Amino acid sequence: MKKEFDLQKKLYTLCILVEDVPGVLSQVARLFSRKGYNIESIVSGATDRPGITRISIEIIADELMLEQIAAQCRKQLSVLAVKVLDEETCIRQENAFIKVRAASRDERDEVIQLVNIFRAKVIDVDKEALTIYVFGNPAKVQALIRMLEDFGIMEIAKTGTIAIERGSNTIYDNNKLREEYNYGKNVL
Repeated sequence: MKKEFDLQKKLYTLCILVEDVPGVLSQVARLFSRKGYNIESIVSGATDRPGITRISIEIIADELMLEQIAAQCRKQLSVLAVKVLDEETCIRQENAFIKVRAASRDERDEVIQLVNIFRAKVIDVDKEALTIYVFGNPAKVQALIRMLEDFGIMEIAKTGTIAIERGSNTIYDNNKLREEYNYGKNVL
């Protein structure tokens, strides 16, 4: 039976569990570049299981592209699980540090009011600048950046987006971990 794909591009997040070995992040990222796909965001970090790293990759793709890259990821020896998260079915968050000019007391007060509205924090104060920390969905972070542009943004440092599925579903659902794939391979 032939599978029909929606060829309209939208934002997807791939969550990938990998063995925590040197070079695994670059190995996974190379798959995307070999296929000519642009990674919008990539983040890796520890999981609840020792020796396993979670990589979150955001990509703008259609369903066919997404299925192809997910299948390629699953073939990698160091990849334990791959789960595709749709924008509507997951929680997506990012961190940002924003350094903004604030030379006068009035400017500092105005920036602090904006920061409070966005539930962000001022984490460094100087006579010429304030450094703000914001955590939230990418739209919230971008909205705060737009509001602070009038003051003069000096520097921005952002993480990529991390994501997790809503509800009780996990990346371990409907994915076999590598131990299950490798069962019996070393017996021969």
